[in-house]
Amino acid sequence: MRVFIALLGALLLTGCQASNPLSGKNDPHLPWWSLNFTEPYYMKVWVEDTAVEDINGILFRRTGGGSAAGGNPGYDKEWARGWDGVGDTGKPVVGADLPKRIFVRWQSVVEPQTYRAWVDIPEEALQIMRKATARRCALYPKRGSSYLASLYLGLAPGGIIQVWVRDECYRPIKVARTQAEVEPLGPHLGKSNGHYYPLPENSKRYIEQYGIPYGSW
Repeated sequence: MRVFIALLGALLLTGCQASNPLSGKNDPHLPWWSLNFTEPYYMKVWVEDTAVEDINGILFRRTGGGSAAGGNPGYDKEWARGWDGVGDTGKPVVGADLPKRIFVRWQSVVEPQTYRAWVDIPEEALQIMRKATARRCALYPKRGSSYLASLYLGLAPGGIIQVWVRDECYRPIKVARTQAEVEPLGPHLGKSNGHYYPLPENSKRYIEQYGIPYGSW
């Protein structure tokens, strides 16, 4: 009788787990996470280099670079102030477990200035990243869980770095903010004779009208 009750309990537990509409266990997932870059509207940046140390202490070099996601919504107000929106541009960090810290060196083209920093990733961020692929969004239980976890480095003038991750409902959650230091060798580690990535005309027009909103990020 006791064996029968134990078996019945195990079957009921398995049935409850299998019928859980928010479980993402059987949804398709990529085994890596993505590193993305974003910038305030019109505050153009160019990412020269990044590296990732994962939670196992393994260092991955050259994990991404280039343009950051931004936008050009118009000139009717100060869109750059306060960082409105987090765009997507990046790629998976192949082979890496979740990040412990991330190195980034980038050009703040609008100043212009070159910055560098190691950014520590808090445990809170890792928990959100794990949940994003393990659980479906309660608002859309029939939609699959995230295909991969994602982390965003927001890069702003003055060397400000903000970090977001997306939760299971794909909402950006701010998890860190830090101050980078100036790269003493300048752009491209001194190999470009001081030349920066070109400043786009729309950024130039915006800055002429509103300036750079230091202190708003």
